Amino acid sequence: MTSPDNRRTADQTPDEAATRDAFFEAFGGVRGMVETTVPGLVFVLIFTITREITPAAIGAVGLSAAMAIARLVRRDSVKHAFSGVFGVAFGAVFAMISGDAKNFYLPGMVYTLCLSFAYLLSAAVGWPLLGLLLGPIFRENLSWRTRNPGRKRAYVKSSYVWGGILLAKSAITFPIYFWGDATQLGWLRVALGIPPFLTAVYFTWIILVKAPAPIDVIAEWEAREAAKEEAEKAAKEPPAAGEPSVAGEPPTAPVVEGDPAARPLPSTRAEG
Repeated sequence: MTSPDNRRTADQTPDEAATRDAFFEAFGGVRGMVETTVPGLVFVLIFTITREITPAAIGAVGLSAAMAIARLVRRDSVKHAFSGVFGVAFGAVFAMISGDAKNFYLPGMVYTLCLSFAYLLSAAVGWPLLGLLLGPIFRENLSWRTRNPGRKRAYVKSSYVWGGILLAKSAITFPIYFWGDATQLGWLRVALGIPPFLTAVYFTWIILVKAPAPIDVIAEWEAREAAKEEAEKAAKEPPAAGEPSVAGEPPTAPVVEGDPAARPLPSTRAEG
């Protein structure tokens, strides 16, 4: 028989398959990386050839929209594709209004810088952003903060990793934005699209796969609800013969005709 301590240890064993699946769902996998990188590549490629902002912007937005429509047709998750369409469209409009092709990349650069600060500050105050993002996917919600300290430490470390990598990426791209040209910035953004992302994902994987497994609070809630329904169902059913009708009351034996035990006792009162 497995002791409670052994069961607790087994429950805390890291689950590599669950970690891998959660990563793919949270970050979009290889396809998500392509959908966020290729529109920028198309923009800088067309702009390098034509030196015109409008055709480059139309090409980037059109490709991003086409990838989102393809996901809709395949009934795949569209959250990564639509976020990419919004970002590309915003950058394209900003570049066309300002007349500076470098501004196509500025919204994404500001977003990356703000996200780096969010990772670092959230980890510093004990509410790591990565835990808030991955908790619902792992079905643990916020249980890692109070019931799983080893997992909280892993989320804090991983958030520092993401914040540091994104901050380093911003430190490279912003000087080119201010003192370089649009072509240099565009090719640099393409080059720094996937590699930093893969680096952050790799280190996060290494940290989380060694951490205690997530506590499935959804399964716990479902188990409590099932037990509650069973108890209510049992309370509504009438007691069977021979079973106590009131808690703690001994069962009543059935009366059999001719049984001496069922006859009335003789009266002890003196007659007349």
